[in-house]
Amino acid sequence: MGDHEARGDDFEKKAEKKLSGWGLFGSKYEDAADLFDKAANSFKLAKNWSRAASVYIKIANCHLKGDSKHEAASAYVEAANCYKKFSPQEAAQTLNQAVNLFLEIGRLNMAARYSKDIGEIYQQEQDLEKATDYLERAADLFDSEGQSSQSNTIKQKVAEIAAQLEQLAFLCTSNMFYLCSRYPKATEIFEAIARQSINNNLLKYGVRGILLNAGICQLCRGDPVAITNSLERYQEIDPTFSGTREYKLLADLAASMDEGDVAKFTDAIKEFDSMTRLDPWKTTLLLRAKNELKKKEDDEDDLT
Repeated sequence: MGDHEARGDDFEKKAEKKLSGWGLFGSKYEDAADLFDKAANSFKLAKNWSRAASVYIKIANCHLKGDSKHEAASAYVEAANCYKKFSPQEAAQTLNQAVNLFLEIGRLNMAARYSKDIGEIYQQEQDLEKATDYLERAADLFDSEGQSSQSNTIKQKVAEIAAQLEQLAFLCTSNMFYLCSRYPKATEIFEAIARQSINNNLLKYGVRGILLNAGICQLCRGDPVAITNSLERYQEIDPTFSGTREYKLLADLAASMDEGDVAKFTDAIKEFDSMTRLDPWKTTLLLRAKNELKKKEDDEDDLT
């Protein structure tokens, strides 16, 4: 490790000397960038991620001096990969610099890819507002590049985060208007994806799962009439939906909610889960809907 770090120090000093010396404008920064690159590789071998990251930033600056924006953006990406080892926040900030450069030079696909990476970093760090912002940006960029499958996958993640933010809002406030502010957004995103996917031969088989997600978001709003109306709308989106287990689950849950029957609500979930395992996101939201239903049942018992 010590040898690699010493070698990195040596290359970095040579690069700094190259920058401070005389030379042709373009070649001076190119030569320094090459030396910095050797330094960064040495620091990576030494697992000194902080030094490696700082050197990649210097490489980016060299390329910017030479007006090589693609190379500068790539250097920022390398720096971010190092920052990920110890500072996710700095990784996200550095990737954002890369994204801005890729946008400047019209590399929209690269900008989309790294916007998605930034969103996922913020999601892991539980900064869900920022995660949403960058994931939506990535989805829009993929859309503009005609990559609808990539875009739809990210939009689903945005919808899931919107519902997750709703749960956090529930924990933090009793303001019912605020509580219901995000489920409609999540529902709207899921329904839009379903409409877009139904006519695509590669994507249409996933529509029933997307509509199930939309319906679960509706359930969390606690309005049986809205859920019933949604089921009619989903049948219009996908005429085969009424024959699926996903439709039956939503219809059974809506009926049990309308009747205020917690046991029936629970049985419907167990029956579906015994055949198709519910993922953690669905389980969390259904538990939230069940708890709200149970609370209403308890309140009614208190009044009698």
